[in-house]
Parts: sequence; C-alpha cells; structure tokens
Amino acid sequence: MLLSAGGTAALAQESEAQEVVGSYLPGEGECTGNVKAKKDGSVTGFKEDGDACTVPIDIPETGFFDLVFTVKAQGGYKENYVWADGQQAGTLVAQTGKEEDAAVRRVYLEKGAHEITVSKYWGYIDWLRLTVLVSEPFDESIFDVSSRLADPEATENARRLFSYLCDEYGKSILSGQYCDTGANGWENMKIAETNGGKYPAILGLDLGYYSQTGVDHGASVSTTEQAIAYWEKGGIVTLCWHWLAPEKYVSGTWYSAFRPEECDMDLTAIMNGEDEEGLALLKKDIGNIAVQLQAMQEAGVPILWRPLHEASGGWFWWGAEGPDTYKKLYVLLYDMLTNEYGLHNLIWVWNGQNKDWYPGDEYVDIIGMDIYAGEHVYTSQIDQFLLNHSCSPGNKMVVLSENGTMIDPDLAVRDRAMWGFFCTWSGEFVLNDGVRKTYSERYTDAQMLTKVYNSDVVITRDELPDLLTYPIKDGG
Repeated sequence: MLLSAGGTAALAQESEAQEVVGSYLPGEGECTGNVKAKKDGSVTGFKEDGDACTVPIDIPETGFFDLVFTVKAQGGYKENYVWADGQQAGTLVAQTGKEEDAAVRRVYLEKGAHEITVSKYWGYIDWLRLTVLVSEPFDESIFDVSSRLADPEATENARRLFSYLCDEYGKSILSGQYCDTGANGWENMKIAETNGGKYPAILGLDLGYYSQTGVDHGASVSTTEQAIAYWEKGGIVTLCWHWLAPEKYVSGTWYSAFRPEECDMDLTAIMNGEDEEGLALLKKDIGNIAVQLQAMQEAGVPILWRPLHEASGGWFWWGAEGPDTYKKLYVLLYDMLTNEYGLHNLIWVWNGQNKDWYPGDEYVDIIGMDIYAGEHVYTSQIDQFLLNHSCSPGNKMVVLSENGTMIDPDLAVRDRAMWGFFCTWSGEFVLNDGVRKTYSERYTDAQMLTKVYNSDVVITRDELPDLLTYPIKDGG
C-alpha cells in the first residue's frame, strides 16, 4: 500500500479564488473508535484501525468539489484515508506537524446530502475543520505533453512508442498487466478468458533476479525472453527492478533483499564515496541489468523502464535513507545505462511517489503512481492524478504504473483522470489463492474487468497500431 505524491502547498492562497460551499466542524459529526470531539469542534484520537470521523455536508448543485481539511499532524508527516459516501476519494496528507490545509480535489458529488469520512491509515492527526470549495475548471492543457524523450539518442522504436503514447494521452488509457511468466502466464490467460479474449496492451515484468545476488543463488528467470516475445506479438513492455542488495549486505532472506530489513547497507555512505566497495557492487549489478536491456535493444524492443520504484515509501532499500540519497542513485543509474552502456531503448518512468523525490525533468519521461485502493474501489483517483502531475515543473505524462483494483473507465472520463496507462499487479489481484486457474474477483469483479477491457477508451493489445512504423512526432 503506497504513499501519495506529496504536497498541498499554498492551498490557502489557491482557495481564495474558489467559491466556498460550506465549512464544517468535524466534532459535530459522528466519531468512531478512539476518535473524540474536543471543545473547539476539532477531533483527535486517530490511533487504531477503525478509528474514523464522519461529517454530513450538503451540496447545492451537482459538480466537482475540493475537500479542504484543516489538520495538524502529531509528530510530522502523516497520511489518512478520505471517503465520500463510503467510496475512497483520496488521501489526506498532513506534512509539517503545524496547522495546515490539505485538499482532496475534484470529488464528484451530486446535489443533496453526503457524508465525508476521514479514517485511520497512519493516524495521529487532529482534524480541525472541513471546507468544501467548488473545483476550478479542469485544465485540459495538462495532456499537451512533449514527445521529446530525455535521452536525445533514443532509438527509433522508443521514439515511435513514445509518440504513440503522447498522441493517445488524454484520449485513451492503455491496459496493462504484470505477469512474470509472460503472455501465456495465468494472469494474462485469465484476463483474456474473463473479458472475452482481449489481452493487455502492456506486459509488466521484473528484472529482480538478474541482480547478482539472484544469480549467485541460482534464480531461474526468463524476463528478457518474455519481454522480446511480447513485443513480437505486437505488445508493449514495462519493466521494474526489485533490486536485490549485494550479497555482502544481505542479513535476511536473499530473495527479499530489496527490503531494508533484509539487508544491512548504508546507501548514503555508498553514494557519498565512503563505501567504495559498496559502490562497485552496485555498479556491477547495474552492469548485469544492462546486459539484459542490451539484449532487448538488439531485438528492437523499447522499454517503459521503471527502476527504483515507490522510493518515498521507505519499504525498499533504495528509498530507506531519504530523497537526497535516492536521487543520487537514480542519476547514477540513468547516467550509467544511457551513457556508459549505450542503452537508448529506455523510456524512463519515475515512480518515487512524492514530489520531493523527483530527480528532474532531464531524467524523466513519464511520472508513474502506484495505487492499491482496496477491494472493489473503482474510483478514478483524480486527486492522485493531479498531485503526480504537479511533481514536474513542466508537463509530463502521468500513468498508473501499478494498481490493485482497476479503475472504472467511465469515472476516469468523467473526472478527466486519463492515466496514460494502468498496469494491474499480479497474483491475488487476478488469481485465486491455491486455485491459480480461476479468476479472483476479490479486487476487481468479472463484470468490471469485462467493462474495462471492452471500453471504448481502454486500448488492448489487438488495438495497438504497428509500432514499427508509427510516425515519430516532431517533438521526438
């Protein structure tokens, strides 16, 4: 479960130009669990699962609204869930430990009575006030993105693919599915079988076991072959890398050594030059990955490349020591793969999950957000879409680089949350535990899956153009 892209700076100034629909004291609402009202009308006590406060509001006319929460975090950065009439609407981010405003934007509400709930995720906030504002008109210019890649020497196939993605951005959403066993893996087979035969436009794969620690332990992996095969079938490939720490630093299970609790490594010391051996070991791993990416480049395969993902969550070693150290590693990886190893088939998808972790437009082509919204939560995640768009000082394409539950394409169109693509994670999000030949409806029911894959705005593999001949835009 993943952190939101960070920041709601200057909300007070932004809200001055917006129409105020109503202002509410949460203490006058309904408190659940440990949450208690204080004399000033605020509430506190978000400590355990089930702790929540629900505030009734009234909407005079149907439309889009910004929910602005005046809050104070107890002890620094905190996140908690926001619900509108029982549907998850976004994440309330309190950053400073001081009184501040945090917004969930463009919540669609029909005329009449509604209930807004804040429930515990991290907890430990005081909620002082809720202000409901009419949302500003949606700015369609955010879909006007440049097709020029960060790598000026990008291959023709990479440029053709990116030109296509830019042409479709704001109009369509490409479908995607992670499946380590490729086109014919259970996840993809069940997706196609359940929705009437359509395969995802994008196949998601992982390079984790190509890390030297995986090689040393005899890990069996065919990611490179699967990537080439999917491209040859007319599909698109995205790759992440659950980078296993070098064996020297592994303190737990080797196959989980992408987690900081499974390794003992001072990444800051490595990136500052204090641990020269550690840097050499990381560079060796980068070389291992370069070999695989080179094989794909030679086969003509452009890659939606998403390394060092979900950094700000802290649950991977590359993000466990803060944004400065992370950005040094990201830039090193970019420089080595692009300039030292001559890999120009990569479209760089940054997935840091927080604006403070953004390395700069010169290293990024696409901004990715990973969202696991919960079972049967089909909302468009428009607030997260807008937050991620704000990570770049310019315009960058925003994609749903991982999801658990799929989003309802009708809601995406309504809200204008037109993610460039989605890519559903594997395992339990598609398949039943212990019965791998059956589709699991735990997160996305079969009816919604069919709706998604047969939507006019969702592109499947059979609907992709010939990406070997697709025209390259002038910006590319």
